[in-house]
Amino acid sequence: MIDKEREETLVLIKPDALKNSLTGYVLSQLSEYHSGLRFAGTKIVKVSKMLADEHYAEHRGKIFFPSLIEYIMGRLHYPDAPWKHRVIALVFQGPDAVRKIRDLAGPTNPHIAREEKPGCIRSMGTVVPLKDSEGNDIGERMDNLIHASATNEEAEREIKLWFAPNDIPPAMRAYPVERCEEYYYLKDNKLSIKHEPGSICFLAPGNIVWKSDLDALQVLLQGKPSTCTLEAVVAKYLMNEE
Repeated sequence: MIDKEREETLVLIKPDALKNSLTGYVLSQLSEYHSGLRFAGTKIVKVSKMLADEHYAEHRGKIFFPSLIEYIMGRLHYPDAPWKHRVIALVFQGPDAVRKIRDLAGPTNPHIAREEKPGCIRSMGTVVPLKDSEGNDIGERMDNLIHASATNEEAEREIKLWFAPNDIPPAMRAYPVERCEEYYYLKDNKLSIKHEPGSICFLAPGNIVWKSDLDALQVLLQGKPSTCTLEAVVAKYLMNEE
């Protein structure tokens, strides 16, 4: 049970907001003056395919999924400027954090946001029609400026996906952590505790990690299914790596 004073939620300022110079506007709307919440963490992230896939895992298989991945990775709004491929990830903390941020963000669909809550953050977004190779409409994508966690359970999953414990001051961490006691490596999307040529070390002894990540790694090493995927564990520890 999370202390209500330390309830947390994730916000992502997406590439469309960055391209349209709305970062300052978004931050001002989410400020402590408007929300009563405080910053617990913030970072600029070049979103990897692994991170994007895990963030939008619930939408895998849907017609708009590939476009959604390209969108959050910044490739749609900055096709010729890869150095601008990034989002701003933030953790807000305080009583009723999830509901307060969702309320300031407004409805997911920008068209509905303009009708039902003019002036909310997403009312400044747009809906982009998606077409197949023959030009036929096949769906739509919501370019709605920001992401905001919908529930406390979603907030925990998303914060642990985007933030390592050391990205958040110790007194502001809402979830249990542990100190890693061994090396963990990734090679060809497979987990190992032994180094092999070409493998990448994503955790080392002494690192502070989410307890749920260590629990998941122990289960995965035994070849058993885990409620948390290997990619969801690895993504934040390899964030902004080349």
